[in-house]
Amino acid sequence: MKYSPTEFLKVATNTAEHFGFRTADSFKNNPLCKNCNTSLSHNISDDERYSDASNGLLTNSIATFCEKNLYALDAPVLLYSLDQPFNSEDTTVSFNIFNVPKSIAEAILIQTSRSLMQELGHGDATVRINSLGDNESITRYNRELTNFLKKRLDVMPATARELMKVHPFKSLVQLIEEDHELAYKSPKPLEFLSDQSRKHFREIIEYLDMTETPYEIDPMMLSDHEYYSDALFAIGDVENADNESQKLSVHGGRYDEFVFRKLKNRIPAVGTIITLKSPTKTPSRLPKSKKTSPDVYVVQLGFGPKVRSLMIIDELRRAGIPVQHDLSSDSLSTQLREAEARGVKYSIIIGQKEFIEQTVILRNMQDRNQENISTDQMIRKLKRQLVTS
Repeated sequence: MKYSPTEFLKVATNTAEHFGFRTADSFKNNPLCKNCNTSLSHNISDDERYSDASNGLLTNSIATFCEKNLYALDAPVLLYSLDQPFNSEDTTVSFNIFNVPKSIAEAILIQTSRSLMQELGHGDATVRINSLGDNESITRYNRELTNFLKKRLDVMPATARELMKVHPFKSLVQLIEEDHELAYKSPKPLEFLSDQSRKHFREIIEYLDMTETPYEIDPMMLSDHEYYSDALFAIGDVENADNESQKLSVHGGRYDEFVFRKLKNRIPAVGTIITLKSPTKTPSRLPKSKKTSPDVYVVQLGFGPKVRSLMIIDELRRAGIPVQHDLSSDSLSTQLREAEARGVKYSIIIGQKEFIEQTVILRNMQDRNQENISTDQMIRKLKRQLVTS
C-alpha cells in the first residue's frame, strides 16, 4: 500500500481521535486549564526540545503538559501531536498518556499504534517488548551489570570499554550493536524486576496474549533506556512493500522517571513515537482532525473487560463508528454518569459476566432499554441505527 506523509498524518489523526487522544489546543478552553492559577515548572531547555526525535518529542510533550496547564485536569490526559523532528526529514506522530500508572496505558498505546499500522497495510507486524523496571529494579540490575562487565574489561572491544566510564548501559548497548558474545552472556533486566514491576509487565503480556498480538520478549532491547524505564516496546522499521524507500517504526514505553527528572514531580507517563522515513517531504500544513460527536460510550469494569473493551473500540473504528471511553476508570457508576453527561445514544457495558460469555450489554440511553448481545450483533445494530442515520 502506497501512502504519502500527508496520508500517514491523516490516518494518524483519525486513529488518535478514535482512541480518545486530543491535541494540546483542544484543551485550551477547558475551564480547569484556562483558569488554572497554579504552575508546574520544568527544567527543559530549548536544546533538549530540538534534539533527536526521541528526546526532543518526549521533552516537548512534558513541556506541553506543563505550559498548557494540562496538569490542572487531575485526570487521565491522552495527548497527541504531529511533528517533524528538528533537523530531520522524518514525519512523526507521538501519543502520550499522563496520570495513568496502570498497565492499561501501555495497552492503549500498543493498540493505537497497531491500529494505525493496520490502516497503513502493516497488520502483522510483531511487537518487541522488554522492561527495565522501576528504580529498585534498575538499581539492582545496574549493580549486577556493572560487576559482570568490569570483570571482563580485558575481552571487551575498545569502544564499549570506554563507554563503561559513562554508564554500563551504554557499554552494553554498544556490545549489542556489535553483536558481541558478552551481550548474550550479560545479566538480563527481567531477572531483576521488583514485585510491582513484574506484575505490571505480566499484565501487559496478558493483554498481548488476550488480543492475539504477535510479540516477542526482547531482553536486549535497551537503546531507549535514557528515556523509558519500566516497560518499553517497539515495532521496528516495517518496510512498505510498494515503496522500499519508506519505513515505519514505533518506539514507546513508560517514562515516569524521565518526567521526574524534568519536573521533580511524580507524574505517571507513557508515550509512543511513530516515525515515517520517506523520500517525500512532510507537508507544510498538517491535517486537521474530523470534529465528531460520538453517540457511543464504552463502559467496562475489571482487567479482562478493559482489554476486551479496547478490542471492541478497535472493531468500532473499522466499522466507522466513533466512540468515547475512559479505560483508565475503575468505577462503573462514574463511567455511566459520564456517558449520561455526554449525551450519547448508546452505551456498551462489559463486566466480568459479559467478558466470560463474550457478549456485551447494549443500552439505549434514551429509553433505558438494554439487551445482552454478541459483538457482531452490536456492530450490525449500531451501524443500522447510527451510520445510516
